Amino acid sequence: MEVRLFITSVKHIHMDNSVAKLYQTSKTVLTTKGLALIWGETNSINLKSKIGYYIKQGALVRLTRGVFAKGKNYDPKELANSIYTPSYISFETVLREAGIIFQHYDTIFVASKWPKTVTIDGRAFTFRKLKDEVLFNFTGINSQGDYSIATPERAFLDMIYLFPDYYFDNLRSIDWERCDELVKIYNNRQLIKRLNKYRANYKKKYVE
Repeated sequence: MEVRLFITSVKHIHMDNSVAKLYQTSKTVLTTKGLALIWGETNSINLKSKIGYYIKQGALVRLTRGVFAKGKNYDPKELANSIYTPSYISFETVLREAGIIFQHYDTIFVASKWPKTVTIDGRAFTFRKLKDEVLFNFTGINSQGDYSIATPERAFLDMIYLFPDYYFDNLRSIDWERCDELVKIYNNRQLIKRLNKYRANYKKKYVE
């Protein structure tokens, strides 16, 4: 009986340490790979068992395949960044927060390698495909806590790269010189023409 109690006690101490490691990270959303790194677990069977245990205990919430949250109060932008890698928050999500467009979207828009819309935990995530040379270039991408997000200028260029005639409500906050630098990463002459057109229309409306 004493031996059994000792083994049980050691097991609980080990499990408690694993929970403590979960909450030492600032991340609210974790992937299977991320959990393996946090726990130092190299055995896939043990890792799967441990994840299942903590889901049952309520320490983890399964959001989608291979992606988990530390409870219900997770950051949806972290989730968006965790579904596909590489990816970063961009398009309407960034432009709305910057006041460049006024329409509100519950959907989170993400630049990725694959075009897809998924709904997880009642929230929609729309992924739009960008070519690798753009997606893997981190110029104009900021690390905002535990997710990656485009600057307004990068999001603006992403948008007109995919949607040439997109309407923007307010371009006053756009740094045009910064756009001139960022547009080079797209290696697209048509995009440069679009950028110049938007700038000319902006100056005609607000400057001249």
